[in-house]
Amino acid sequence: MKLYYATGACSLAVHIAIREAGLAFEPVKVSLPAHTLPDGSDFYQVNPRGYVPVLELDDGSRHTEVAALLQYVGDQDASHRLLPAHGSSARLPVLGLLAFISSELHKSFSWLWSKDTAESTRQTCQDKLAKRFAEFDQRLADSDYLTGDGFTVADAYAFTIINWCNFLGMSLAAYPKLQAYMARVAARPAVQEALRVEGLLK
Repeated sequence: MKLYYATGACSLAVHIAIREAGLAFEPVKVSLPAHTLPDGSDFYQVNPRGYVPVLELDDGSRHTEVAALLQYVGDQDASHRLLPAHGSSARLPVLGLLAFISSELHKSFSWLWSKDTAESTRQTCQDKLAKRFAEFDQRLADSDYLTGDGFTVADAYAFTIINWCNFLGMSLAAYPKLQAYMARVAARPAVQEALRVEGLLK
């Protein structure tokens, strides 16, 4: 199995989940500005859409989209620690969070990366994110992770996207429980290793 990733991109969520699940894989770094692989070849030949993550399975098939890949990786963990079993009531909140993070956090952040985004749009996105951060801050008042005391693929996704605040100069000081959560997730051994491999830790 190969994971095509770019440093600090949304692919980090899948990178973290794979390491949390203890799966064997080969990380392949992609240069998104140049759309090239380490050997100089064209990344568009791997993914015509030109973005990460891409998960290449042992049968050679390639798959995209963070929320889908997180579900796949979570289901590879026989203990169902990262994603509760199919048909269980505990699975639905995790899947709901994956959809919520994708539409309400990931999508809002995407506008903030572009220098061409109008200031009014930028402000709208920041206001929306502030509401979502406040919601998560409240959710985390009585639990270590988003769905309780156990880390799931939803936490891998939330951590990755909210961590973009560090790149964009956005403060989480108004959300102490969320800040503590980010530190808690960052301290996990699998997360530390993923961050180290991607060059985000010294």
